[in-house]
Amino acid sequence: MNITITLTDTEYKSLQYAAMSVQDWADNALQNRARIAKDEIIALLVKHCNENNLQLATGEDAQVAQAFELGVVKTAAERQVEAEENLLTLGV
Repeated sequence: MNITITLTDTEYKSLQYAAMSVQDWADNALQNRARIAKDEIIALLVKHCNENNLQLATGEDAQVAQAFELGVVKTAAERQVEAEENLLTLGV
């Protein structure tokens, strides 16, 4: 999947100061954050499957998909909508 990021000239020049390659830095930042999220998702899935005597899917791709399919995890956007709905319910 390709993600496009738009920087101002100043932001780009500033990143050139901080990194040998702006593209490599951006790729690394996104890939590392995705790795952390994947590890968190798989840990939550393993816990859920163990607690509910469910078979764990084989392979990380399948496990991440399984976590979403079972509702063990939701997207950040889904969690945000739920939080806003909860606040409305509480009258906040």
